[in-house]
Amino acid sequence: MKPTTDTLATGPVWDWAAGHGPVTGALSATTGAFALATTGAATGMPPAWALAVGTAGALGHTISTLRERLSARSVALRASSWLLGAGWTAWAIASGPLSWTAIGSLAVLGVGIGTAARSTALFEDARELELIAIADRQVNAEIQAERRTLAAEWVERIQRVSGVTVTVLAIEKWPTATGFTIDAELPGATTYDQIAKDSARLSADARLPHGCTVAATPGIHQGRVLIDVSTVNVLEGEVAYPADYSPLSLHTGLPWGIRSDGREVPVFLREQCALVVGPTGSGKTNFVHTVLAGFARATDALTWVIDLNAGSAGLPWIRPALAPSGTNGEPGQETRPGIDWLAATYEEAMLMLDTAVRVGKHRKVAYQDLMARANTDLLPISAQIPQIMLVIDEGAEILASNDPQMRKLAAKILEVIRLLRSMGLRTVLTALGATSSVLGNLMIRREAKARVCLTGGEVEGMDLSKVFPGARGLRVDQAPYKGAGFIGTPESAPALFKSWRIKPHQIADIVTATSALHPRLDDQSAKAAGPDYARRWDAARTAWMHDTLTTVTDHRTAGQSTAGTEGSARAGGLNLSALRDTPAPSAPPAPDADALAAEFMAQIDAQFGTTTEPHTRADEEERPAGLNLFAFRIERDDNEARQAALALLLAAGPEGTGASAIARALTDTHSTTRQTIVGWLKTWTEEGIAVRVGTGTKTRYVHHRHTPNGHAED
Repeated sequence: MKPTTDTLATGPVWDWAAGHGPVTGALSATTGAFALATTGAATGMPPAWALAVGTAGALGHTISTLRERLSARSVALRASSWLLGAGWTAWAIASGPLSWTAIGSLAVLGVGIGTAARSTALFEDARELELIAIADRQVNAEIQAERRTLAAEWVERIQRVSGVTVTVLAIEKWPTATGFTIDAELPGATTYDQIAKDSARLSADARLPHGCTVAATPGIHQGRVLIDVSTVNVLEGEVAYPADYSPLSLHTGLPWGIRSDGREVPVFLREQCALVVGPTGSGKTNFVHTVLAGFARATDALTWVIDLNAGSAGLPWIRPALAPSGTNGEPGQETRPGIDWLAATYEEAMLMLDTAVRVGKHRKVAYQDLMARANTDLLPISAQIPQIMLVIDEGAEILASNDPQMRKLAAKILEVIRLLRSMGLRTVLTALGATSSVLGNLMIRREAKARVCLTGGEVEGMDLSKVFPGARGLRVDQAPYKGAGFIGTPESAPALFKSWRIKPHQIADIVTATSALHPRLDDQSAKAAGPDYARRWDAARTAWMHDTLTTVTDHRTAGQSTAGTEGSARAGGLNLSALRDTPAPSAPPAPDADALAAEFMAQIDAQFGTTTEPHTRADEEERPAGLNLFAFRIERDDNEARQAALALLLAAGPEGTGASAIARALTDTHSTTRQTIVGWLKTWTEEGIAVRVGTGTKTRYVHHRHTPNGHAED
């Protein structure tokens, strides 16, 4: 049996690098003196040598002790120990160290040295603590003197500007060294807002830099006031989003930026909605990405995004997962999108909102037992039952729109806000301005208690009193910088803040780093969501996302330039195939599409006669050698793709087909986008070749040969 560490460790553990203490020091000194005296007596060493060594040791330790700035007691102890030890050694060499008198006197000497060393060590510790206390008292005295001066200055300033005589109880300097907070007691029946309304005047009187303000907020009780004075403008420059992508929770708050004192602003959205106001150029889109970054790091939230402006708010959070090489660094584990669903069209938005309503109402029934066991009327949100956060870009404008479609969307949004708070469905709405027409809805003002207003220096349509009613001293010109503005939550009064700057590459990093953190929709909710949710990433509904990814990839390829490197693409100008060292291999034709095209052409020739193509393959082969311009092949490739698409339309029969299905069928043979096919279908419809059936996501096209009398049946 192999011995364990416990069975081997049978004796004391010695630390040979440790210094001597009172006991070991005295023992070392006495044993050394005894050994030296015995050796000297046996060899006839002159006793004076021991006295000389002791004197040198006493002198050396005296010098070292003085350099260490120890007390006189330590100097006397070390010098006397050397001299007494040397005196005993010289006496023992002369008279013999093996007598009981010599041994006894050495023992007494050792005990005396150890006792004195212990007493001296305690004295030195006490002396060091006292020196530290004296230094602290000096620093505190200087700080208190500075604070007293500062307190007197602000007491006089508040009295002069606001006519209120306060009593300063404490002043706390911010750890970021960007300002301080004054804790003051108000006189009589005075309230804090009598100081808050004079924020701008106090800032001007204190000669604070632009972007720095004086903000008065309630203190620990109604007779106290906290006055935040920022002295360094942290709003002007960009502040990058932190590189910490650690997990977050809705219950502990999601950071949305930093205050003027450098502290993060946590926002709690378990029971409340949020409203973000920002005109064009204020940094609102960037702030939405900051919000989405917080949701991506949350382990108990799923993010659904509605952006009817081509889905631009959500696309950067999906693209890393669409890329073929998108993995999170672990073999066999793909990157998941940073958001759970994206709606860029009216139809998809209606599907999303209908799904949200179904999920919320089903949760009300399905989780009654769970809420009873937890003794709460709020659904316990967790990684197993995540909250659904709907981020609706320009959602406030949707609610205020008179367009019939937008009014339907608005009704669904209000239904989610009004009915589904307890079941864990909340919204984040954005708006372009703080006006009555946008913020006139009572539901928004009542439920969106977390509010952000990014000003960007814009004055028109930015009525801060409509975003933060009752707040005093807030002015647009206090935050004239991009990404700067005001934020207020039920936990903190409205005040200046700075939004983090987050760029596309960092968004991709966050998507990759947080891929494993995203929860899955719970089984009960997924059952209620149905196929609309389960098929949200189907190719037919996400084809437009892949088109945007392809466009970006092509642009990067066209922009790369590695001159002198074999096989590299050339940047800028015409992309001439003759300038490539190796021509790109052509894709093999798809037999099905070619066969259908040939059959279709044969039917046309039989009905309308045969005509000669303006450009045949034989003509192309006879073209003289030279520059192989890609532009020469554009018209031929376009005609081939168009004929193949028409053949697919004819082959679809009476059921018809759609642009996405045709695009997928032509992917391997022709580089044709879905938008191009949509244009062809529209043209064929106008020419009577095709007939459009259905609307919205159910739209399909049928060849006229498969419809009676050339038109679609109702």
